[in-house]
Amino acid sequence: MSLAIDFYDETNTITEEQLNMLLELVNHAAIEEGVDAGSELSIMFVDNDRITEINREYRGKDQATDVISFALDDEEEGEVPLNLGEEVPHLLGEIVISVQKITEQSLEYAHSFDRELGFLTVHGFLHLLGYDHMTEEDEVEMFGKQKVYLEQYGLTR
Repeated sequence: MSLAIDFYDETNTITEEQLNMLLELVNHAAIEEGVDAGSELSIMFVDNDRITEINREYRGKDQATDVISFALDDEEEGEVPLNLGEEVPHLLGEIVISVQKITEQSLEYAHSFDRELGFLTVHGFLHLLGYDHMTEEDEVEMFGKQKVYLEQYGLTR
């Protein structure tokens, strides 16, 4: 099983080893979630200024945040998806992560940069799959899955 993941690092700080870790981690979560092989997503790493711009433009919040997800699979109820043939890849969406927030939060929560990087990536990925944490019940489900996938991969606190 393999997802097609395009990485864009505007900060030039994420290492090749970290990108490989994320590729393996997201593929692990995708297998657990039953995501179709060959599905595609992109992950962009930015600074706080850039994520603030994105947050302001798309969410109306003029502040830096750690991760924003843009799901492309948000079909309206009753909407019939186009059937363009089997060769068209399933596009999941895009995840945008602030590298500065990774650093800040890894210090705040007293765990490694890689653990926070993995956490935010899995968090964004689950949002692409339709998970949310707007209610307590949804939060328990989503954060529980994140914890399990990170622990299964070896990224513990």
